[in-house]
Amino acid sequence: MKKFLLYIIILLLLPVVVSSCGNSGEDEKDEPKNYWVEYANWREENIAFFEEKYAEVDENGNLVYERVTPSWDASSTILMRWYNDRSLTANNMTPFLTSYVDVVYKGTTYQDTVFDSSYNNTIYGDSIYRSKLSNNITGWVIGLMNMHVGDHCQLIIPYDCAYGNTYKSDIILPYSTLVFDVELRAIPGLEKPVRSKVIE
Repeated sequence: MKKFLLYIIILLLLPVVVSSCGNSGEDEKDEPKNYWVEYANWREENIAFFEEKYAEVDENGNLVYERVTPSWDASSTILMRWYNDRSLTANNMTPFLTSYVDVVYKGTTYQDTVFDSSYNNTIYGDSIYRSKLSNNITGWVIGLMNMHVGDHCQLIIPYDCAYGNTYKSDIILPYSTLVFDVELRAIPGLEKPVRSKVIE
C-alpha cells in the first residue's frame, strides 16, 4: 500500500518537475527587451546631438544655448535658447512646480520629426496647452521654471529628463533627446486678488 501511494505521489509530481526542467526562465517572448543594447546607436546619436548643441557658438563666439541645472537636482540638465529679449520679460511672473501653465509648443526629435504640438488646441485659446507644471516631463519643469510669462525658448531635453528608456511611440524611441519650441503665455490662477479685512 505504501508503494502504491509513493507511485501516485511520483506521478503527480512528475509534470511539475518536467516543466520546471524544460523551462529554466521566462519564455523568450516574455523576456523584457534589452533596450540599452537594442537602441545603443540611437542613444549615442542623441547624446552626441545634445553635446553638439551645447558646444554651438554664434558668430561672436558666444554659446548659443545655456546649460540649465536646477538646484533641486544636480544630475538633471537641459539646454535653453531664448528667442526674445529677456530684459522685456524679467519682471513677469515665473511658474511654481504646482502652477498651471498656458503654453504654445511644438515637440520634435533631434532629427526634426514632429511628434506633438499644441497648434490644433482650441479649448483654452488658440493653440494653448494648459497643464499643471508638475504633470510634465522633468525637462519641461526645469525649462518653464526658468522662464517668465512672454518668454519664447527652445528646450533641448536629454533622455534622462524626458522619457528615459521608455518606448513611447515609433517616433519617441527609448533614449530620445527631445527638442521643444515653447512659449509661456500665462500662469492662470497664480495672481489672486488680495482681500483686505474691513475694520469697523
